[in-house]
Amino acid sequence: MNKFLTLAAFAVGVVASPAAFAADKTVTLAVNNMDCAACPSIVKGSLEAVPGVAKVAVSFKDKTATVIYDDAKADVNQLTSATTKAGYPSAPKS
Repeated sequence: MNKFLTLAAFAVGVVASPAAFAADKTVTLAVNNMDCAACPSIVKGSLEAVPGVAKVAVSFKDKTATVIYDDAKADVNQLTSATTKAGYPSAPKS
């Protein structure tokens, strides 16, 4: 019986952990310095290299990048840092 209670308590702890509540989030970034047709692929690659990023769509016309990411593995600061390091400073679009 003691082992059962210990196992049950452990299971509740795992389920209640912050990682269990992680969810995919979507953010649209305004991206600066995109001035040629090759720029979107560079921006996309820099974002896809961030652990936790599931999908990236870059619009050259709108100068934006829409990113779906796991908020337990990545955050907006990591995303903007990745584009900035690639030469394309970005910020969440309001």
